[in-house]
Amino acid sequence: MVTTACPQDDNPLSYDRLDGEWLVWYQVAHRFERKVPSPDRADIRHSIILELAMARRRDGQPIPILRAYRIASLTIALYWRKEKRKPTILSLDHQVNVGEGDTAELMSTIADDKAMDISAWIDAKTWLLGCPIRLVQIANKKLAGQSLTNYERLYLYRYRKHENQKMFAS
Repeated sequence: MVTTACPQDDNPLSYDRLDGEWLVWYQVAHRFERKVPSPDRADIRHSIILELAMARRRDGQPIPILRAYRIASLTIALYWRKEKRKPTILSLDHQVNVGEGDTAELMSTIADDKAMDISAWIDAKTWLLGCPIRLVQIANKKLAGQSLTNYERLYLYRYRKHENQKMFAS
């Protein structure tokens, strides 16, 4: 059982028990605590009250209400500055939703630069839409069993070399 100084108060840690400057500082902090995400509100409330208490001790006289608001505002600004400067750390072992209720490790969703895109090779119509016309003519000639001219061989060689460089560039 916890004994309280006020028997009518069930919660010994209640902010209703504050009086004087501490009550004013709590009211100032309460106005500003909604400017941060809810998990951090209790922390920022106490940070503001502490900053106000340190300013009171430093000055040796009561803090005017407008200065208290300014200190609270600065505390909020410093909070957001610190939050924005935090690096985003993401674990590759983290489970992510890949659709239809399935989950997978984040590592398995990263594309491999050296892997061939099989679906692009299977869908020939899409590939032919982006393909140079001259290459289609060379392919038709090879399909018909006709021999290629030196210029056509050179064009095919250069095209294959260019595609290989794009595919296996590291």
